[in-house]
Amino acid sequence: MLSPRLFYTLALWLLLPYIFLRLLWRARKQPEYLHHIGERFGFYSVRSNKPVIWLHTVSVGETRAAQSLITRLRATYPDHQILLTHTTPTGRATSEQLYGDGVLRVYLPYDYPFAVNRFLRHFKPRFGILMETEVWFNLIHACRESGTPLLLLNARLSEKSARGYARFARLTRDALGELAAVAAQTADDAARLTGLGAKNVSVMGNLKFDIEPPPAMLELGRQLREQFGAGRKVFLAASTRDGEEALLLDALQQVHIPGLLLVIVPRHPQRFAEVAALLEQRRIPFRRRSEMRSVDEVPAETQAVLGDSMGEMFAYYAAADLAFIGGSLLPYGGQNLIEACAAGAPVLVGPYTHNFSEATRLAVAAGAATQVQDSGGLVMELQHLLDSPDALRAMHSHCAEFVESNRGATDKSLQIIVSLYATNPSDNPPNLK
Repeated sequence: MLSPRLFYTLALWLLLPYIFLRLLWRARKQPEYLHHIGERFGFYSVRSNKPVIWLHTVSVGETRAAQSLITRLRATYPDHQILLTHTTPTGRATSEQLYGDGVLRVYLPYDYPFAVNRFLRHFKPRFGILMETEVWFNLIHACRESGTPLLLLNARLSEKSARGYARFARLTRDALGELAAVAAQTADDAARLTGLGAKNVSVMGNLKFDIEPPPAMLELGRQLREQFGAGRKVFLAASTRDGEEALLLDALQQVHIPGLLLVIVPRHPQRFAEVAALLEQRRIPFRRRSEMRSVDEVPAETQAVLGDSMGEMFAYYAAADLAFIGGSLLPYGGQNLIEACAAGAPVLVGPYTHNFSEATRLAVAAGAATQVQDSGGLVMELQHLLDSPDALRAMHSHCAEFVESNRGATDKSLQIIVSLYATNPSDNPPNLK
């Protein structure tokens, strides 16, 4: 019987022209997609003369989530080189901001056997870590064949995604069964992964709870708050997705809070110009963050600030009285609300949070977040909280309690890694032919 992975690989070859078209399409708004194309097919110019520890952090969220783990790995294995692989330019840019020259960074190759084998031969990683929901069938198989232990760490799998993988049951079972270990965020995630064929599954919690807001970002948040106006209420719409800004702007017309300043930070930088055009179309006086000098104060007549900067989300949270987490008013699945709570910003989320369902449930139960059903409910809750200082202060204190009570995933992750690495020490490199 032919392997399902063979049919999967044949489908990838048929999609090859589309891959180039997709890069060109994305490059219209983000030219960086045309940089380092060779890396996406396993051709690299950088290399390491040290044993390599490899982590695949797809984009911004995974790169930030891995920060505490990377710090611990560098301390535990000081003679090793950390290699981060990414899929998106924004993930790569975030890596540069967070780690500078302290790590190597490249794009993970597309899941063609020749490309992933070139990647493994070039870097010879002692072990690899895939973050969250990254299941690449040829990559996992190549790691197993080469003797490179591969972990799926901070793993999460929604019911919807599990049903999708179940449609390709044998392909998924074979891939998950070839992982050295799986550490899931929650017991529900672990059960879904086990049901699909994963072995050696444990529950580790969520690495995002172990993120510490950088002191420099908290200080920048203080400065931004001064620029926004100490006497103004600041409502942050963070990581908004296509269509949500219009819904928010419509709903905010019903809010009656004198001097309210809206700060909008779109999830994807290629949408900055689009959101600016939306504000201009509605004749809403706004300032771009990229045009603000540190000595500028936002004029009283300015009603909105467009957060068109990279790497400053913690500062925006620290400067806000209340934060809405985007991707949740429309069915995108939500975004990470833990960073907002870690910076002390009470949170509002919409009904669509299936990508972060457990974190949302815990935050609401702790009193750090409120979930609403639509934009009308959001502005009602916004009006209530900004008119009720005591209620807002209570949510602020619950934010710290919520984050602190859920820490510890980094320690559990490191225990798994150290145990696994003991079976494949640096003087016993993988069998890479």
